[in-house]
Amino acid sequence: MAETPNVQLSLPNNAENVLVVRQALSGVAAVLALDAIETNDVNTAVTEACNNVVMHAYDGGEGPLEVDVYALPDVLTVVVRDRGSGIRQHEHEHEHEHEDAHTGMGIPVIEALSRRVEFIEALDGGTEVRMEFDAPRAPSLVPIHGAGRTSTHAVHSELAGTIELRLAPNAIARAVLPRVLSALAARAYFSTDRIADVQLVADMLAANAGESISGTQLDVGVTIAPRNLELRVGPLLADGTYELSLVDERADSH
Repeated sequence: MAETPNVQLSLPNNAENVLVVRQALSGVAAVLALDAIETNDVNTAVTEACNNVVMHAYDGGEGPLEVDVYALPDVLTVVVRDRGSGIRQHEHEHEHEHEDAHTGMGIPVIEALSRRVEFIEALDGGTEVRMEFDAPRAPSLVPIHGAGRTSTHAVHSELAGTIELRLAPNAIARAVLPRVLSALAARAYFSTDRIADVQLVADMLAANAGESISGTQLDVGVTIAPRNLELRVGPLLADGTYELSLVDERADSH
């Protein structure tokens, strides 16, 4: 696919990170004017693909879960990628089962909810699941100029557990970043007031990205610790990368 993704996510394949993907997709769906049923279809199909990466791609071990989102005219395309054994290895294990206790109907659900789905085995290992969904009411978005996905694996080797986002500096970035950072703040046990503060910071970063970054997309790396989010934002025009620590300093209630 030659287009540049509107959203790229690179996350550890933990089950809790599937919620991060869903939050990002909800932001994209809002911008594309998807209704509740269409949004649920997208979230359900992509969740099934992500769950397969969580459960099967690395045979119980850890590895990257990568998601690319393309908001194209009249269509939303989502690519879920792993670097392990992937969904294909397990596709036929459940094809005659009516239900899987962990992933629902799995591949049949993905095929039923997507306008088009394609499973691609990568030459360097792993699998891509490409899903297309109708977006008939999507507004025209500012085109993105770039060379497509740029690998973010350097971040994973440098800081295990870091979540990487690459967002186009447009309406989608403004819808996605606050949702994702708020979900991560809740995971880090932030109070409700501090989660609201995180939303304000995310709004500011996304709204000013077009004037502040040196490329066409905003890179945000997030490292999570209890009551702390460490953000790395770039590439900025002046300083390259900006580091920001968001902390909830409330006293323990015990």
